Amino acid sequence: MKNLFSNIKGDAFGGITAGIVALPLALAFGVSSGLGPSAGLYGAIFISFFAALFGGTNTQISGPTAPMTAVSMVIIATIIAANDGSVEKALPAILTVFLLAGLMQIGLGALGLGKYIRYIPYPVVSGFMTAIGVIILITQILPTLGYYPKEDMDYVNEFKPQAEEVILENILKEEAGEGILVLEDFRETINRAEKVSQDDILKESKTLAGKEASGVLGAIKVLPRALQHINWLELILAMGTIFIIYGFKRITTKVPSTLVALIVMSAIAIIGKLDYRPIPEIPDGLPELQLGIFTNFSLGSVTPYIFTALTLALLGAIDSLLTSVVADNMTKTKHKPNKELVGQGIGNSIASLFGGIPGAGATIRTVVNINSGGKTRLSGMIAGVLLFVILLALAPLASQIPAAVLAGILITVGIGVMDYKGLRAIPSLPRDMKLGPFKLSSEVMIMLVVLLLSTFWNLVYAVGIGLVIASLMFMKKIGDLTAERSDVKTLKKEKAWKDEANFPEQYKEKVFIKHVKGPLFFGSTSDFQALSQQIPATANTAIMRLDRMQYMDQSGLYAMEDMLQDLKKKDVEALFVGMLPQPRYMMERIDIIPDFIPEEHIFETFDDCVDWVKENINGNNN
Repeated sequence: MKNLFSNIKGDAFGGITAGIVALPLALAFGVSSGLGPSAGLYGAIFISFFAALFGGTNTQISGPTAPMTAVSMVIIATIIAANDGSVEKALPAILTVFLLAGLMQIGLGALGLGKYIRYIPYPVVSGFMTAIGVIILITQILPTLGYYPKEDMDYVNEFKPQAEEVILENILKEEAGEGILVLEDFRETINRAEKVSQDDILKESKTLAGKEASGVLGAIKVLPRALQHINWLELILAMGTIFIIYGFKRITTKVPSTLVALIVMSAIAIIGKLDYRPIPEIPDGLPELQLGIFTNFSLGSVTPYIFTALTLALLGAIDSLLTSVVADNMTKTKHKPNKELVGQGIGNSIASLFGGIPGAGATIRTVVNINSGGKTRLSGMIAGVLLFVILLALAPLASQIPAAVLAGILITVGIGVMDYKGLRAIPSLPRDMKLGPFKLSSEVMIMLVVLLLSTFWNLVYAVGIGLVIASLMFMKKIGDLTAERSDVKTLKKEKAWKDEANFPEQYKEKVFIKHVKGPLFFGSTSDFQALSQQIPATANTAIMRLDRMQYMDQSGLYAMEDMLQDLKKKDVEALFVGMLPQPRYMMERIDIIPDFIPEEHIFETFDDCVDWVKENINGNNN
C-alpha cells in the first residue's frame, strides 16, 4: 500500500491525462463495436481500474483497443445476426463470450503461460495489426460519408423477398418446436403468416440489409451507393476531425489532439444547431449489472464461440504484454507477465458483467501516462475513476457528440495502428522460398496471408492459419539446417572431429562414423532414416557420435529405432558415443537401450570407443 501512494502527484496527473486521452477512443470503439458508446466507456472504466489494481505492470493504462474492438465487432455482428438482428436478444450471449475470454486470460496467467506469448512470430502480429488498420479504415468510410444502409429504403426494399422467406422459415421452425405438423395443420401456418405485418417485413429487411453491408466486403459492396448518397455535413465533420487531429499535433503534443478534435467539432455541431447525426444515447446513472448473462445462459448459444473467446483472450494477452514491454523500456522496470494476464482477465470479466466491450493494455495511453508522471498502478486506477466521473456528470452532453466525429477519430486510429515497420521491411527481407517459378520471402508470405485473410475473411481463423504456416516454415528451416549439418559420410570423406584425427587407418573402411549434430525431431528424420542405405558395403560397425544431439522427440525416437533395425538386418554393429541425458531417457522408455544397444556399446568418450574397436574388430589387413 505504501508503494501505491508513493507518487500521488505524478500518478494523479498521469492518470487524469491518460483518462482524457482514453475518453474519445472509448466512445469511438464502443460505437464501432456495434454495442454503442456506453459499452466502450464501461469497458474503459472497469478494465482500466481493475487491470491496474491486479495487473503486473505498474504504469499500464488499459481499455478498449483497436485490435480487441475489431475482433469484438465480428463476434457482436455474428451473434446479433443469429438473433434476428436484435441487440437486446443477442446481448447475453455476446457478454458471455466476453466473460469467457476474461476468465481464459485469468487461466492463462494462473497457469504461468504469460512468458510464452512472446514466441508468437512477428510476421503474424504484423499482418494482423495491419489488417486491423485496414478493417477500421474501410468500415468507417460509410459513417464518414454519412451513409447508413439500414436507412436507404431503396436498398432495404431489395431484401423484402428474402425477408419474407426468413420470416416464413422462422414460423416453420416455431411450429416444429411446438410439435405442429405443417402438412396436417397447414391452416395454422397460414394464420401465423397472415399476422406478419409490413412492419415486421421491413424490420427483417433492415436486418438483412445491415448484415449484407457489414464488415470489409459489405462496405465495399455498398460503397457505390454510398458515393451516390453522400451527406456532405457528416463528411465535413469527419474530415474536420481528421484535420484537427493531425494538424494540432504540429502545434503541441502536450494536449491530446484527439480530445481537441472531439471538443471543437462537437461544439461547432451543437452550438451551430446543425442537422447532424448524434451517437447513440449514453444512459444516465450507474452501469447496470447484466444479469441476463446468467439468467439467459445457454451452453448451446456459447459453444460455437469458445474458440473465438480463446482468440480474444490470446489477442488481449499479446496486446497487453507488448505494451508492458514498451512500459518496461521507458521506466527501466520489469513487468510480471502472468500477473498482468490475471489483471487483464479480471478487468475484462468485470467489464463484461456491466455490458462493457473487452480491452487490453493500450500503448499510446500508457506512454502518455508515463510521460505525464505516472509511476505506480494508482495512475491506471485514477484514469478509470476519471472516466466514471465523466460518465455520471457528462453522459447527456456526451450523447450529443456527432457520429461523424467518432468516425473521423477511428480513421486516424486505423492509420496509426498499421505496422509500417513491417511493411517497409518487405523489399529487404531475404527470398528464402520458391512458389512455382517465383522466389519469395517466407516471412512476407506469412504476413500477407494473415493480412488478406484477416481483412476479407475471418480475423480468428487468419491468426490460427498464420501460426500454423509460420510453425511449418520454422520446422522446415530447422530440419533443413539439421540435415545440412548432420551429413552422412564415411570417415574417409567426412571432416573428422578433433578426437578422431588419430583413428587407426586399418579400421577406416570397416568402421562408419556418423556425426549427429543438433536435435533429432520430426523435421529432420527423413535424412536420418536414409542412414542405413548410405553405409558402405565394407562397413560392419557404425559409431554414432551423439555428443551434439541435445534433444529427440517421439518422431526422432522411432526414426532411431527403424535405423537400428535396418543396421541389425545388415549385421552392422551400432555403437553410441557421448549420449546426453534426454535422448538416453527417451531410448530407455521403449527399450532401444538395452534391446538394440546394450550398455557395453555405449561409451562416454570417443577414445573409449576406439579401445573397444581395437579389441573387437579385425582391421583391413586381417
